[in-house]
Amino acid sequence: MYSWMVYLHVLATMTFLFTHGASSIVAWRLRGRPDPATARAWLGVYATGRYFTLLYSSLIVLLISGVAAGFMGDWWGEGWIWLSLALLVGIIVGMYVLGSAYYSKLRRALGLEYFDGRKPHPAEEPAPAEEIERLLARSPALALTVIGFGGIAMILWLMILKPF
Repeated sequence: MYSWMVYLHVLATMTFLFTHGASSIVAWRLRGRPDPATARAWLGVYATGRYFTLLYSSLIVLLISGVAAGFMGDWWGEGWIWLSLALLVGIIVGMYVLGSAYYSKLRRALGLEYFDGRKPHPAEEPAPAEEIERLLARSPALALTVIGFGGIAMILWLMILKPF
């Protein structure tokens, strides 16, 4: 049963990364592109209810299956699993804070529906092109990539090598 739980954990992780790949592509494509119409089109690529349902459902499944596999494998006495869990929480918090703050401002400036915290707001009149250009020039794509990819790479290293 442990092998099946690890399989489910890896499958949920792959699903999460596959789904989240759209956000990564959008973040890099928007970086330094001053055209508001292009930005609106790219943001529309992944901002749908089904997308977020699959994204967050797979994140929940990967978390639950990882915790369950930790109990099944009797790993909770090892440091690597605690550090992996702490890194995952840190990645989620870091990317949420950095990404949601930026993309909410950008969506609002582009005249799209946006979130203020977790509260949705209807589209407003778009901001002047200069403000949109300033926002696009300050893309956090590199920081988000370092946090996300770097953190996942560290978790993978911990899970495979179990150094402590």
